Amino acid sequence: MRNDRVFTVRDILQRPVFSQARLAAGQEGLERQVGWVHVLEITNVSPFVSPHDLILSTGLWLQSEEGREAYLMQLINREAAGLCVEFGTSVHAIPESLIELANQHQFPLIVFEQPVRFVEITQDIHSLLINHQHQLLKSLETYSRELQQRTLQSTDMSAVLELLYAYSAKPVVYISSMEAGSFVPELAPEMEQSIYSWYSRDVEQLNLNDSDTELWFHMDEETALLCYPVVCFGQVFSAIGMIVHPSATVEYLKLLLDYTAKAAAALTLRSQFLEEKMVRNQNELIQDLMHGHIQQEEQARTRMGLRLLVKGQYWFAGGILEIEHRTKGTGRERMETNHQDILVLLRSLLKKNHLTSLIMLKNNQIYLCCAKEETRTSSRQQLIHILESITQDIKRFARSNLKQVEIHAGFGKLRNQLTRLKDSLQEAYQVIEVARSVKPMQHVHFYDRMGIYQMLKAMPPSFLQAFAIDHLGVLMEHDQSHQLRLVETLDAYLANFGCKRDAAAQLFVHRQTLYNRLEKLEELLGPDYMQQEKRVCLEMALLANAMIEGAAGPSS
Repeated sequence: MRNDRVFTVRDILQRPVFSQARLAAGQEGLERQVGWVHVLEITNVSPFVSPHDLILSTGLWLQSEEGREAYLMQLINREAAGLCVEFGTSVHAIPESLIELANQHQFPLIVFEQPVRFVEITQDIHSLLINHQHQLLKSLETYSRELQQRTLQSTDMSAVLELLYAYSAKPVVYISSMEAGSFVPELAPEMEQSIYSWYSRDVEQLNLNDSDTELWFHMDEETALLCYPVVCFGQVFSAIGMIVHPSATVEYLKLLLDYTAKAAAALTLRSQFLEEKMVRNQNELIQDLMHGHIQQEEQARTRMGLRLLVKGQYWFAGGILEIEHRTKGTGRERMETNHQDILVLLRSLLKKNHLTSLIMLKNNQIYLCCAKEETRTSSRQQLIHILESITQDIKRFARSNLKQVEIHAGFGKLRNQLTRLKDSLQEAYQVIEVARSVKPMQHVHFYDRMGIYQMLKAMPPSFLQAFAIDHLGVLMEHDQSHQLRLVETLDAYLANFGCKRDAAAQLFVHRQTLYNRLEKLEELLGPDYMQQEKRVCLEMALLANAMIEGAAGPSS
């Protein structure tokens, strides 16, 4: 008995208990699925009928002409499998109007020419359905056990795909963002290409938190791909599916795919964790680059595994991910588990985006170096976009799955020399420091987007502090003694280009209150403080002061 089969009205009519029955209407609906059989003699049947129910009746509802068509339409609208009517107890014929209605909707109408025992019919059909369900569950249990054995023996997906093909008897498809896809058996090249295109267009960029989402790709009227994404850490890294007929019953196949997708996710994670044991060479290379031990660019690229280019160039991005545990007393074991989860996700996302990379975890910091060859279709801006997307994905994962863990990320300028990784990492540190200390910059991850803070970070902190005091000291002293918030007022006034209305709204003060403060500012700074040269100095001092205060943290 095939596990993926369903029982239809045609099958049921072959049972001995239906030997005295005949099909009165709905010849074209014989392929309707039968999921259950029960007796109904009431006229309001909609609440008690489920899809695929085969209804047995003595035809009491036919004794009154009123409501006959409505009764039949209730069954049709509820997607019942069909209706069986017994003659001789309540009725002796089916009105022609009902036969026409049943034919119109391809709804099987079966009649018994003489009274029959409904209990024998229900017992027979229910035994058939229940035994089939039992066999299906036994098959799934066996499949699950064999699937577990194969995944424990190796990380090779081909063994899993062969097992799925054996149980489903359908062509199996496996598409991955990190490795070559597989088709068991091989499909026509044009069909394989259309599946690849659909995956990259509609599946690869999905962000899912649930691996039970089914996807359909209808290739033509006779062919469809039923697919389940393989999800790890809320990211789609691959998908597994099978070729079916669009109208086929696929409940059993869905269960097989669900089991297989979860097994594929476990294999993906295991293979990524195994890679973590093979990173010693990467750690050594990053350490050598950070300390300037490699002077020859060709040597550095060779050790990273990059091919030497005759034309074109590489773009290299150096960055740091800093993992902050905000819960006091977090155990070392829990911290290391969190670090490994983030590291595995990062490595998987880099692989998914086809970036050659070096990764090193040290304490709570992940050092990263990515390389991308510049082509006609890819450039440094594309690399920046990919790294921004990866950063957001990791931050989203930490917020959703890790308790009180925050990710800080920074990337230095993109360069064409791998040997300048040290400079990029120093810039990455500066990005993280500015993002931590300056609220408007907390979502900036790239050194190129730091603007004026590039220059401010290049200045010694002692110089910046002295500069801020030289230009804002008189306001700071006045604020300490009179609590007028003059520094904050000046910042808002300059930020709004001298617009008093907008400055007052930002400060949440009355317009007259702002006028009073502006008068005090003019008194303390001089009437020319809005002239360009002095205004620029004040703006720089405000930025420096905010950065210094943010780095110091909130006062106790």
